[in-house]
Amino acid sequence: MDGTTRRVLGAMLALQRQSWEQGVGAHALLDLGEDALARVAARAAVLLQEPDGRLASLHDEGLVNGAAATEVVDRVARATGDAGLAAARDRQLRWLLHECPRAADGTLFHLAGSRQVWADTVYMVVPALVGTGHAEQAAAQLAGHRRRLFDERTGLYAARWDEDAQRLCDARAWGTGNGWVVAAVARALHLLGERAGDLRAPLAEHAREVLDACLRHRRDDGAFGDVVDDPASFSEANLAQMLAYAALTGVADGWLPQAYAATGSDLLAAARVRVDGDGLVTGVCGAPRFERPGVSAEAQAFFLLATAAEHRLAATPGTTPGTTGGGGALRPAAPAPPAPPGAPG
Repeated sequence: MDGTTRRVLGAMLALQRQSWEQGVGAHALLDLGEDALARVAARAAVLLQEPDGRLASLHDEGLVNGAAATEVVDRVARATGDAGLAAARDRQLRWLLHECPRAADGTLFHLAGSRQVWADTVYMVVPALVGTGHAEQAAAQLAGHRRRLFDERTGLYAARWDEDAQRLCDARAWGTGNGWVVAAVARALHLLGERAGDLRAPLAEHAREVLDACLRHRRDDGAFGDVVDDPASFSEANLAQMLAYAALTGVADGWLPQAYAATGSDLLAAARVRVDGDGLVTGVCGAPRFERPGVSAEAQAFFLLATAAEHRLAATPGTTPGTTGGGGALRPAAPAPPAPPGAPG
């Protein structure tokens, strides 16, 4: 890692992280090859696990946010043989597969006490399910969210759907929400690798569709509107990082054309110029309410994820030579664990 990347990593670890940010931050640690830190992240997520299985809980209303930490808990459990981590992973999977409140078609709700479907959920659950051997259930979650939130005319996702009212309750094409979807599909395809089978083409096609729709609204400063198609919304750079991660991952993994490599690097460069002296990525949709410009642990994580993807692409045969983003014992894929008791195949 260069100096800027190290500062961004240090700032991410210093920031207080919410439940999903613990998971996304751990994804960055895995991709950077920071195995020792990834092991700590997994243990911390289990330390704050709810009895019902939700990982990394801060006792908030989120039903699915902590599931983003499933991947690191699973990876560390398999690498170390830690039975306690494996049991924690299975509790989280049981919650996702059986116990979490959901619509009649199985699409998961985002918050306790609400029957709303959010675009954010796609990133929290789709890679988690794919990485633990539940690709069909992951595809079903994406499909359920797509039916409710995706606008075929614009190629963009709305933010939220009310299941009881059977209508959108937040129809805005929130930038970060679209970023969650594209990044989720990119990570899921990466985790699946050659096991993607018949899922590869439709998932890749949909990710590219949303990616292209967002790129049509890119601003002159290299970033995007907080609401992608609203010129009056504030300029926001985390979507640029999320799309950079997806584009660079897609080229490295062979489901996006080579031309997207330059796009991904340019998107990341637009975020890099916003990194301040303390390593904070500024000018992103900011914590804690994500309604105005600021900083956030999730934005720190996506800078690192995109950077690691750029390094991996540079080391991929047939692309521009470069150095890898690191490689530790937790990086190689391992066979998925058996489904928890009662889980569908």
